[in-house]
Amino acid sequence: MTITGEIDLYTAPGLQSEFARLLQESPTTYVVLDLSKVEFCDSTGMNVLLAALKRLRERGGTMELAAPRPAVRKILQVTGLDSVFTVHDAVPDESLSAEPQG
Repeated sequence: MTITGEIDLYTAPGLQSEFARLLQESPTTYVVLDLSKVEFCDSTGMNVLLAALKRLRERGGTMELAAPRPAVRKILQVTGLDSVFTVHDAVPDESLSAEPQG
């Protein structure tokens, strides 16, 4: 699943809805979020990502973050969320061959 733009107070509800739709319509338990096109993410956005991770873990799944830009990576590090999420420098090859998630 690729996210673009900013994840903030104004855009987070749309992302949250998209996660809810994905989890409701699909048996998906493994999600890789390509963050290479995310320019900014505030605490509201991080909370949406955490909530999605929690819902996936309740199903026995997980969510990983891939290719965050330096500003987003810094937020992950400062908040300690880089130890909660698996963070890849690039999108993992195995997720490229999987069925598209978004």
